[in-house]
Amino acid sequence: MLLLGKNIKDARKAKGLSQNSLAEILDISREHLAKIETAKRTISLGLLFKICDVLEKTEQDLFDFIEHK
Repeated sequence: MLLLGKNIKDARKAKGLSQNSLAEILDISREHLAKIETAKRTISLGLLFKICDVLEKTEQDLFDFIEHK
């Protein structure tokens, strides 16, 4: 889950979104999002789909754990 959280964080930053702004769009607290990004909290499938929509990523993009150089 740590790499999923990192991929979400990287995609969020690439879109120029703060944790606060993404959390607001997703209707969750910033703390909830922070815990997802640091793998301290699991993510529901529904929330994963919402994150993908907002960040314009596929589920496969977020579950891609191979480091690209």
